[in-house]
Amino acid sequence: MSQVLATPGVYIEEKSAFPSSAVQVATAIPAFIGYTEKAIRDNKSLKNIPTRITSLSEFHQFFGEAPKTTFSVAADDDTGFKVELDAATKFNLYRSMRMFFANGGSTCYIVSVGDYANGVSAKDLNDEAEESGIPTLLKYPEPTMLVIPDAVLLEEADCNSLQQAMLMHCGKDTKSRVALLDVFNGDQPRTYDDNDVIVKTREGVGNNFLQWGSLYYPYVNTTIVQGDEVDFSNISNLDGLTPLLDAEADAIYGDDAQVIKDEIAKLSGDNDPVNLHQTLLAKLPLYKAILAEVRNNLNVLPPSGVMAGIISMIDGEVGVFKSPANVSLGSVVSPSVNLTAKDQEDLNLPLNGKAVNAIRSFPGKGVLVWGARTLDGNSQDWRYLSVRRTVIMIEQSLKIASEAYVFEPNEVNTWVAVKGMMTNFLKDQWKQGALAGAVPEDAFSVDIGLGSTMTPTDILDGIMRITVKLAVTRPAEFIVITFQQQMQKS
Repeated sequence: MSQVLATPGVYIEEKSAFPSSAVQVATAIPAFIGYTEKAIRDNKSLKNIPTRITSLSEFHQFFGEAPKTTFSVAADDDTGFKVELDAATKFNLYRSMRMFFANGGSTCYIVSVGDYANGVSAKDLNDEAEESGIPTLLKYPEPTMLVIPDAVLLEEADCNSLQQAMLMHCGKDTKSRVALLDVFNGDQPRTYDDNDVIVKTREGVGNNFLQWGSLYYPYVNTTIVQGDEVDFSNISNLDGLTPLLDAEADAIYGDDAQVIKDEIAKLSGDNDPVNLHQTLLAKLPLYKAILAEVRNNLNVLPPSGVMAGIISMIDGEVGVFKSPANVSLGSVVSPSVNLTAKDQEDLNLPLNGKAVNAIRSFPGKGVLVWGARTLDGNSQDWRYLSVRRTVIMIEQSLKIASEAYVFEPNEVNTWVAVKGMMTNFLKDQWKQGALAGAVPEDAFSVDIGLGSTMTPTDILDGIMRITVKLAVTRPAEFIVITFQQQMQKS
């Protein structure tokens, strides 16, 4: 309403010259859920409080260091020794976080559900009644990916239930993020029977909200755990380790065996751990081999944390519309299972559509992500992860921008303003390459108005309806080059 002029004088009125604009929401912010050494900031607990961090040093500051995962050692007739994981001491979050930052990740959220004292529990990772794990993220709109590396440490049934809950959280509760999933026992090769790891995982994730998740196989052998991070404190049964080392000392050193035996005896005593460890490492090859095997076991990780970092890197360098595939994995030596093109056929194009993205090793190229599909592989709309995430970004960006028009008059001036705002935003996306078309009219359309998207009843009910159509760019997953000979012309 115009200002009433009652007193003579000069009055100034300012009018906005430019329409309101939509700002693209962030797309590369994963939320990690799992166990940490601690969860405290400024003497206040961060347990089950989603916390935004931007570096590994911040993770160390608020959530502590790596778990001390232990192994039992026993003699083996074939290999000389074998190591077995003490399952209650195994946690994946910390090392997955290191892989996330090693592969280009930056900003993320951490939800610590507890410390390393009591092992992994499905109730900790997803408990609506106690607001533990997944439900804590409902009040935080910023995360765009959900990652739970510790899920595969649960019993198989609990892992399946948790992954179904992840898909429901993304596809029903929020519709603003995707779940990056790992195959249960994904370090094992396929058997192509009822106990096949891929078959059981496909059955386990169910059939609901498949477009909101992406599954990766196999696990990866990493270099994230270095030799100096493993010592005899990673061996849970020193009584089992000592006879093995004693036998090697007798066989190798003869008269000097007693000197080595004295060092070995210190393993179970209160001694200088650094000097003791270095002495045994230098003098006993078997001790070195055992620690190397422990390190190799610690370096086998599910790929979800790696993929979160790769997706973050690609989003920052190119855009959310670029498929997170054909990219090298950093700090990765090899996949735990070597796949061939024949092996990948069933992973990529199963009859049930539940595609599994392969991680493969190629001569001269290294270890690459060689798949870019969601679990809804039979859907022409949502087959590709990049398409799903691009549409999420556009939906959330336009939704937030449109909130400024809530309670505005539902008439033509408002419609023109809303359409202009959306058109400008979508034109920017088209210029960046997110939308396909030679001209903007081929890439998108925005319709709003009485007789177009609304009826008189809609207006009486206070409903403004807008229809947006998008031609999202899709990956060239299959490139076919045809060669044919032609007759000589000259």
